[in-house]
Amino acid sequence: MAEPNETSFRESVDLMFNRAVALMDLSPGLEEKIRVCNSTYTVRFGVRLRGTIHTFTGYRSVHSEHMEPVKGGIRYAMGVNQDEVEALAALMTYKCALVEAPFGGSKGGLRIDPRAYDEHELELITRRFAYELIKRDLIDPAQNVPAPDMGTSEREMAWIADQYARMNTTDINARACVTGKPLNAGGIAGRVEATGRGVQYALREFFRHPEDVKAAGLSGDLDGKRVIVQGLGNVGYHAASFLRAEDGCRITGIIERDGALFNPDGLDVDAVRDWIAKHGGVKGFPDAGHIAHGADVLEEECDILIPAALEGVINRSNASRIKAPLIIEAANGPVTAAADDILREKGTVIIPDMYANAGGVTVSYFEWVKNLSHIRFGRMQRRAEEARTLMLVNELERLSSDKGLGWTLSPGFKDKYLRGADELELVRSGLDDTMRIAYQSMRAVWHAREDVKDLRTAAYIVSISKVAASYQAKGI
Repeated sequence: MAEPNETSFRESVDLMFNRAVALMDLSPGLEEKIRVCNSTYTVRFGVRLRGTIHTFTGYRSVHSEHMEPVKGGIRYAMGVNQDEVEALAALMTYKCALVEAPFGGSKGGLRIDPRAYDEHELELITRRFAYELIKRDLIDPAQNVPAPDMGTSEREMAWIADQYARMNTTDINARACVTGKPLNAGGIAGRVEATGRGVQYALREFFRHPEDVKAAGLSGDLDGKRVIVQGLGNVGYHAASFLRAEDGCRITGIIERDGALFNPDGLDVDAVRDWIAKHGGVKGFPDAGHIAHGADVLEEECDILIPAALEGVINRSNASRIKAPLIIEAANGPVTAAADDILREKGTVIIPDMYANAGGVTVSYFEWVKNLSHIRFGRMQRRAEEARTLMLVNELERLSSDKGLGWTLSPGFKDKYLRGADELELVRSGLDDTMRIAYQSMRAVWHAREDVKDLRTAAYIVSISKVAASYQAKGI
């Protein structure tokens, strides 16, 4: 448990912002304009459930409108409060700027335990919350575009999109009012996996730079690296699954709400997820030791630690005992400002949240563009690409035959080479490109400036510079 004087999530974001702007040449007025949250709407609404009226409290915060629409998820959790939502909205501003998604930052939340209600009740609650936001233009394709977050999924996004369409029957771009929708409701292939996939791409890019790998006290590539994941929700599951199956990582620890699993030889991530779905937790899972106090596993030996659930799990009270040389923040704000100071002193390299978990908003951007263009990615060019490639392969085969060269294509090569990219492949390509370029922009500052000691400060400097340039272009 964190010490009583631990900084809050919002205070941590402000402290990290202040640390970056102290190294920048911004006017005090512009610095304050970027730092503060523009507005927060608090709504309290009633829904009749089980024969009585239940009152719920929700928030939608807009941090910066240097670009519009503003973008940010809606989370369902009992811990939702105004400070948390405003801190998350600020992170969204910096995150979008860093990965060059043309949005301002926003965030929403509803103080509710979604597990306490059945599906029909959740739909009634979600539609009423959406109604309260839509009628104030806090959900709108051109002004404010939510997405899933902790406690919500594509199901809730479909309800919100339908509610918006019911209230705006002539808006041809209605589907673009929210992202993270199911495919059959205007979603995009690869969105569910996007944040976890972005974590994988971020680690791949980090390991492409030997100088950075050495700074973390590591060597080689991702193959064989021991990984501990805190939180096997959507983000943690996909990140762990991809790293294990495609990069050869060993997932040695998985931390959940009812404890943790630990196996030095590695865990079967899919089997653990199936066990959680069936039993509600990790307790009792075979082939691994169960640790009742799951947070202790954060302190186990590993190469890469992936906090992928709540903010503040690495704090003043446990930071000194964290042994992982590399931490990648798949969650928002999992390392407090005090813990960040302790870890930096130890030489731990932290790949910061505003970059590491930006895969979700990146693919949300692609979905928003798809909804505005009203056409699936790849639909126009895929078969043309296949036909052009087939012409080339046929000509090479003809030349080989005519000239008696006697060479043949490798088995399976022709089918793979001829296949044009579908939407999922294009989305993954765009996400990979985004994560590579954003990392390179951070590391350029990290390595070029002696006064920038870590990737988080570098990320803030890059993103704040872009936001400042946008405001200056507006004449502010």
